[in-house]
Order: sequence, then C-alpha cells, then structure tokens
Amino acid sequence: METDPSDRLVIAGGGLGGCLTALALARLRPDIPILLLEAGATFGGNHLWSFFDPDVGTDQRRLVDPIVAHRWESYDVIFPARQRTISTGYSSASSDLLDRHLKETLRPDQYRLDAAVVAVRAHSVELVGGEVIPARAVIDARGFPSLPEAQRRALDLAWQKFVGRDYRLGGQHGLERPIVMDSRVEQIDGYRFVYCLPFAEDRLLVEDTYYSTDPTLDVPALGARVDLYVDARGWRHAKVEREEKGVLPVAMGGDFGLFWPSGEIARLGVMGGFFHPTTGYSLPDAVRCAFLLAGQRDWSSEALACLLRGEAERLWRERRFYRLLNRMLFRAAVPAERYRVLEHFYRLDADLIGRFYAGRSTAWDKFRILSGKPPVPISRALAAMRP
Repeated sequence: METDPSDRLVIAGGGLGGCLTALALARLRPDIPILLLEAGATFGGNHLWSFFDPDVGTDQRRLVDPIVAHRWESYDVIFPARQRTISTGYSSASSDLLDRHLKETLRPDQYRLDAAVVAVRAHSVELVGGEVIPARAVIDARGFPSLPEAQRRALDLAWQKFVGRDYRLGGQHGLERPIVMDSRVEQIDGYRFVYCLPFAEDRLLVEDTYYSTDPTLDVPALGARVDLYVDARGWRHAKVEREEKGVLPVAMGGDFGLFWPSGEIARLGVMGGFFHPTTGYSLPDAVRCAFLLAGQRDWSSEALACLLRGEAERLWRERRFYRLLNRMLFRAAVPAERYRVLEHFYRLDADLIGRFYAGRSTAWDKFRILSGKPPVPISRALAAMRP
C-alpha cells in the first residue's frame, strides 16, 4: 500500500546528524516512513568526523562502522614540554562513505538531493522554488547557521576552526598513528596546533587548527601554513588531493532557554546543542540521538520536539563543567600560552582522558583535572570560573 506523503517524518538536512538518524530508522524502525532532504548533490558535505573509542558505545558502533574510513589503536600528543602516546582507539569516518552507505541503505523514495530548504514548520517543509512538502512530523538538521541570530547569540561561544589537506607523498611519512595535537608551532590567533592522520604509508591528512574567539577562517593563509608544516617535516613531493575546512562551536556559557525556546520544532546536530562543549565533536551525540529517536513511540511533531529538546537540556546541565574549563582556557590563559592548559591536562591517565572526551567525567575526574599547580594565573582562573 502506498504511504500517504503527509504521514511521513521529514528530516531537513543531510549532514551527519540527519543521515545517522535516517540510517537508524531505516534499520530499526522500517515502519516509520521517512524523507531525508539535502541541499547539496551528496550527503555529508566534504568532511571527516573523528572520535575516540569511548565516545561511542559498543552496542551503537554498528551504526557508524560502515562509514569509518580508518581506525588506529592509539594516538600521540606533542607539546613543547610533553610528548605522549595514548593507548586509546581513534577512528575517522568520511562523508564519501556516509553518502555511499546511505544511498545503499535507503530506498530512492526516502531521500532527495538538491532540495534546499527555506522554511521548516511542524507539519511541512518549504523548498527553494516554493514547493511545500507535507509531513506528520519534521526534524530540523540543517546546521547552526540556519538558526535565527538571536538564538545563536544566546550561547557564549568560542571556536575551533581548521583547514585540512589530504596529501599524497612521494615517499613514506613515517607516522605510525595519528598526531591529535602537535603544539610545537607558532601560537597564532589563540591556541594553535597541527593534527595529522596517516591513512597509508604515503598518504595523510594534515590540519592546521585554532582555538580562537574569532570564527573568521582565512583559508589561503591556513592552507599555506599546512604546506609549511609538511615541508618542515621533510615530507617531499606532497600533492594535495583534497581540502576541507570547518568552524566548530566551543561552548563557554549561555542561556539554553533562549537558544531553544519551548514550542519550537525538533532539532538535531549542532543547531540542537548536540556537540561536545570543548572539542565541538558532534558524531557521538549524533549516534546517541539516532538511537534515542529509533526507540520513540510517539511520532507526532510535538512529541519529537519535546524529546530532543529535553535531551539537549539534560546534556546542557550535565556538561557545565566543560563550559567552565573552556572559560578558563579562553579567558584565564594568555592566548599565546593557552597550549599550557592542554599540556597540563595531558599529564592525567588515559582512562580519565577518554571519559573527558566522551563527556562522562566523574566527580573524581573533575577534581583531578583541576588539581595541581594551575597552568594559568590563579586570579584569572577564579575570574573565568564565573559564567
């Protein structure tokens, strides 16, 4: 029997959050008619999403395993006064694999590309050109910039911004594992580090990353710095095969009620506040939200909005400690010496670090993170602790 188009769930936005939810529903709730809309020609854009093993539960890995391009058993961090290998697994998922897997999993009638959304409502979505798609329920997953300015400004944000380049080298790079942070670079525009992912003996991603209070991204300048880093490491005959860029929010505070007022439609992804406050990583939250939605019985638009807003508000309360740390990083540390905060953090044991990145720090973890000689002036640290 053909499904009534007005009885389906419409997901507006084919980024990571929207795609993982569509995949989870297709696998676990085939009884729910879905339509995934994406403005571009492919799903997921041009991105890599990385995560640590503790970030995603073992029972939830089946959702992301098909899109994981590479996994490593450990990773390195390098600071001027500390270098360390962390024996925690680290994985990177790719938008290419996400696009392919989604098209293999969903039926053609369950998604539309080149479908730019201009308005979302509780029971319909309007596309560029005026087409209106009716729906039983709508979830908005278009991304943070789609929010009204007043709601974006309700959050006190800094930014993690980056430009990354995939290189094919004329020889071997010699890296055995990812370098998640190499801070032995000139400290520009806040805390700066270089991030390296070795995908093959002669192929790697090198990314120039900044923790900055300014979201402006000078792509040519950062790309040139990536090239300089590659040259300084002696990686010769490097050919750029792909470039990606991004600006991720780092939350320091704000008013959740103004960010997501009651009565609005359901949201996914960063525009719903589903990201780690310190790293800006969104994949772990996207996986959890996908399974949360797959277990939902009431598929009215109002029920979905209540479910996701409630989850976002819960996480906002639970993650206040991370926002406090972010304020110390950005407001207590002199920009050129922010790296000292991370250098200090990486003295701790690997399990604690894993729980931190997974957003599951215990009370003892929090005490350990704040203990010891502070890497910033005490007076500035105390001032930064105030929201």
